[in-house]
Parts: sequence; structure tokens; C-alpha cells
Amino acid sequence: MAGSTIGIMLVPQAMSYAKLAGLQPIYGLYSGFVPVFVYAIFGSSRQLATGPVALVSLLVSNVLGGIVDSSDELYTELAILLALMVGILECIMGLLRLGWLIRFISHSVISGFTTSSAIVIALSQAKHFLGYDVVRSSKIVPLAKSIISGVDKFSWPPFVMGSSILAVLLFIKHLGKSRKQFGFLRAAGPLTAVILGTTFVKIFHPSSISLVGEIPQGLPRFSIPKGFGYAKSLIPTAMLITGVAILESVGIAKALAAKNGYELDSSQELLGLGLANIFGSFFSAYPATGSFSRSAVSNESGAKTGLSGIITGIIMGCALLFLTPLFEYIPLCSLAAIVISAVMGLVDYEEAFFLWRVDKKDFLLWTITSATTLFLGIEIGVLVGVGASIAFVISESANPHTAVLGRLPGTTVYRNIQQYPEAYTYNGIVMVRIDAPIYFANISYIKDRLREYELGVDKSTRHGPEVERIYFVILEMSPVTYIDSSAVQALKDLHQEYKSRDIQIAISNPNREVLLTLTKAGLVQLIGKEWYFVRMHDAVQVCLQHVRSINQETKHPDPLPVDEPDIFRRLLNQIEEDLSVAKLESGDITDSQLEPLLSRSQKS
Repeated sequence: MAGSTIGIMLVPQAMSYAKLAGLQPIYGLYSGFVPVFVYAIFGSSRQLATGPVALVSLLVSNVLGGIVDSSDELYTELAILLALMVGILECIMGLLRLGWLIRFISHSVISGFTTSSAIVIALSQAKHFLGYDVVRSSKIVPLAKSIISGVDKFSWPPFVMGSSILAVLLFIKHLGKSRKQFGFLRAAGPLTAVILGTTFVKIFHPSSISLVGEIPQGLPRFSIPKGFGYAKSLIPTAMLITGVAILESVGIAKALAAKNGYELDSSQELLGLGLANIFGSFFSAYPATGSFSRSAVSNESGAKTGLSGIITGIIMGCALLFLTPLFEYIPLCSLAAIVISAVMGLVDYEEAFFLWRVDKKDFLLWTITSATTLFLGIEIGVLVGVGASIAFVISESANPHTAVLGRLPGTTVYRNIQQYPEAYTYNGIVMVRIDAPIYFANISYIKDRLREYELGVDKSTRHGPEVERIYFVILEMSPVTYIDSSAVQALKDLHQEYKSRDIQIAISNPNREVLLTLTKAGLVQLIGKEWYFVRMHDAVQVCLQHVRSINQETKHPDPLPVDEPDIFRRLLNQIEEDLSVAKLESGDITDSQLEPLLSRSQKS
């Protein structure tokens, strides 16, 4: 049932997307034939529906339109060559497990890109509604100018028919989404549009409505892709289509796998998509990938294995063998209505409102990507969006989060004093947590922050003995997963700087790899093994003991000789050694069981 449903949905969509790509409708049917079979065998998703999609079709049209006219045979040859190149790139990424590279493209970039692309796609289909040609472009300004300049050629019949069919499609889609009992209607929408349009044409024979025309009957023949002389100029486009295809396919495949309770192998997924495009290119297919809308319908229709894809492929084969004479009378405005209905779901304005409320940086990324895609074109939009996304990642990495820690009253827990205002610090001690790996790009920022913290801690929240300045800087390094040689050298310089000002560094809870790096670099010996601790609390108590000693030396620089302590003095000393809660919170005593990190590890 799922395979049949998708097959019925794919036949009219495939022809629509082929027209969007600037190709004859038959090539859309070819792209929904062999690649569907191959993916069903080699792909790892049980619900993903592959074939031609709107976004990839627009990319093909946009790039090839700048090389050769769409009426030229070379145009078709280059579209088929693109399928081969995309397939090879996807296979390479799958074999080398390079799918992680796509993670650098944030969701806000994808949303902004697809939103603007959907608007461009919808405008590019306006020519079939308006009855006159519109310039082929991926930029909104030339499209809008072309639509406005040709308004004197406007024709009512295709506009009325296209608008009516689009209204029917949107109503069917809404009904299928809002009411479960009518869920099957979502797949029937494109077929309904084709039947309505064809029936009207067969009955009334309107001369002002353009039709699909004759479509070759039969299955695609085996042929080797041509036009390899243009391969070099197509590499950037192939890479872009590969990236978009992976984002669209792997994204929906992972979501469906999680929903159905099975693990998805991303590398196998890339390999399956790659082989589908490679084999498809030998049977006249242009680039195919997973479809959001068809995959959602496939899941709702009960697809459980790749068999649904096999059945979809059989239906596409039957359509090529027996139904192509019927396709001759399909109005182009019906196919345009199918495309516009499909891409309207990609306009994600709600995401923009959500990002504005939640994260202004992501909203800025969304806005940048969306605006550049609309006004400068799809390729530039993607490059700018990805570049901005990577720049944000680098900025976050080079300026990591750090925090001054304070002790929560009544506990031995230390937390960010900005997040927990009730937490208190200690006189003479700065406790800092570094929340990122330390490497060459961020060590300077971390050093600057440490110097700021040395001067900027609020003295009103400090406890412990009164001292004039900072004597200890404790670094909480449990979040630090990695430290490189440049950072080690910078820490050595920082240690020397602190030593010249009589400030001691203490290290709390470094992980095994970080501790090993510090040991190999000689930093453990330089700072002193006794200044490495398992817990922040251990480090604080040892430092407090030293601060108290310094405070006492400042108050009594020349202590007088004392006699043997009498019983009252011994009793007083015993009381001072008791770890009462009040004294523990004040920080005026030390834990007699404290032990440095390295001493403990050496004993074991």
C-alpha cells in the first residue's frame, strides 16, 4: 500500500520537477525509476522515498541554464552527467565516512536556505499560470522584474485553471493533515490535479493552455553519460547538490528511523544514495534524492521495509510502458500547481519567529542565508550561509565560556556565581572553570579572562581571612577535554607571570588525557605535584590554609616564643580542628584528609 501510494504521488511530481529543472517530463519519470530500485536495495532507511525533488531541480536549472539553452540536447546530457558526479561524491563521502562535515551547517542556515529557495521556485512557476515566458533565474529581483514587465501578455484561462487546481491541492493537503481518516488524500493530491487538468482539456480543448505534449513510451535505455568536457565546470554544482541532497535525505531518514525505533547508518545511507544516482545516470536520470513530502506520506502509509520502494519503482515502470500517451494532454499549469503546492511547505517563517525568541545569533544566520539566497542566488546563498555558520562556530570556539566559581552555602559544591548569586568566593583566591578544550585559538582569550577575574570579583561576597590581594588561582579543568602544545606553552608563561607576582596556580580535576599532556610537557613538575587536586573543594581548603598562614604572618610578623600549651590550650586546639558546618562554610579551616591528585595516583 505504501509503495503504491508513493508511486501514484511520484508520477505527476516527477514530471513537474523535470519541467522545473528545464528538462522534458520524461526525464523526471526516468529519475523516479532506476534510482528508486537501487536505493531500495542499498539504502538503509525503510521509509525514505527517493526520486526528483524541487530543490535539486532548481539547482540543476539554475546552473545549466547559464551554460547552455534548455532546448539544446547538451542541456539534457549535462543534467545526466550531474547525476553521475553527484553519485560519485556521495559514494566517496559514504566510504570515507565524511558525513560529519554536514554537521557544520546549522539548522537555521538550512531553514533560511529552503525558505528562500521555495519562494524562488514558486515564482519560477508563475509563467505557467500567467501565460507568458518569465526569465530563468534563481534571484528574486530578475524574476519579479520579468513578471511585471510581461503583464500586458497576461492570459486568463491558464491563470484560472492553475489557481483552481492549486486551491484544490491545498484543500486536499490541509484535509489530509488535519483529519486522520483523510490522511490518504495527501498522496492523492498530485494525481487529482493531473486528472482534473487533463479532463478539462479533453472536454473543452482550450487553445490558450499549454500542454505537456508527446512523451516517449517505454523504459529508459542503457547509455553512458556524455559531456565530460564540462565536468570541471560542474564540480562546484555537484558538490552543492550533494550537500543539499545529504541534508534533505539523511535529515528526514534519521528522523523517520528514530520515530520507528531503528538505527540508521549514515555512511550506508550516503552509499545507497550515491549508487542510486550512479546507476540512474546510465539510464538517463538527473540527480535524485530523498523527498520530505513523499517520505512523510510513505511513513504514514505504513512502509516498513525497502519493499515499498520496489513497488514504487514497478508503478513507475508501468507508467513508462503503458501510460505515457495519456500524459500528452496534461496542462503545464497543473504541473506548476503541483510544484507550488509542494514547496509551500518549505516556507518556514515560523522558524524565524522561534529563533528571534530563543537565539538572536541563529536568527541572524537565518536572515543572512535567506536574504543572500533571495537576492544573490542559490549558490552564493549557500556559501554565505555555510561561511557564516562556520564563522559562528569558530567564534564560539575561540571565545569559550569561562566562569568564576563560588561555593554554595552549606555544601562543598562550587558553581558559576553569575548563575548562583548566593554562592560566595574567598579572599585571596580566584576559582575559575574553563568550559572548552584549550588550544592555540582560544588560549589568549582565556589568559585575558583570568587577568580580568583576578581584578573583578565582587569583594562583598568573599569569605575567609582578610588579605590585600590574590595569592591563588584555581583552574577547574573537568570540562577541558583536550589541550594542545600551544596552550601548554601559554600556561607555562602564565605560571611564570604569576610566580613573579607571588601567585600560585592550582589545577582541579583534569581528565586523563589532559593530565598526560601536562606531564609530558613538564607543566606538572613546574607547577608542583602538590597543586593538582581531585576536587575543587580540596584545592580551596589547601589554598585557604595557606591564605590563613599568610594572614597570620602579616598580623604577627615577629611572633613571641610560646610555652608548652596547657590543658586549656590543647582543648582549644582540638575544638578548632573539628569540622563543624559553620566553620566549613566560613572557609576558615582545612580538611585534614585532603590529598593532592598526583600523590593519590602515585600511591595506587
